[in-house]
Amino acid sequence: MQVDPRGPRFGAAVTTIVLVVVLATGSWALLAAQAVVFAVATLFGLRYAPYGLAFKALIRPRLAPPRELEDAAAPRFAQGVGMAFALVGTVGYVTGATWLGIGATALALAAAFLNAAFGFCLGCEIHPLLRRITAKFRSEREVPA
Repeated sequence: MQVDPRGPRFGAAVTTIVLVVVLATGSWALLAAQAVVFAVATLFGLRYAPYGLAFKALIRPRLAPPRELEDAAAPRFAQGVGMAFALVGTVGYVTGATWLGIGATALALAAAFLNAAFGFCLGCEIHPLLRRITAKFRSEREVPA
């Protein structure tokens, strides 16, 4: 599937705001809600992501068509990474390990901000690297017959 790259960047901007509010308030419930947003995108695809739906309905109709589309695999992987950090942060806040909640949330915030402000998707950069590494290990494990 191909996506308009402005959609994930919009989602990163909304995520940045949400995570700033989480850090300011310590709200594990808001962080858990953000984890659900990440989970929907990861498990069901970007076309069902809540922020993607908002972009499609409210923002995209006001923009010119994108110059190019990008493969959805890398942004979807990035959503999974965000989900992992949001879940770890939620567990930290809920269990009283506030340092873990703050740390995981801050790392997720840094990644979201990079994408929102500069168009640099950290998870999207990691995705092809991991694919190359896993492909290399798979090919090394195969023994010629």
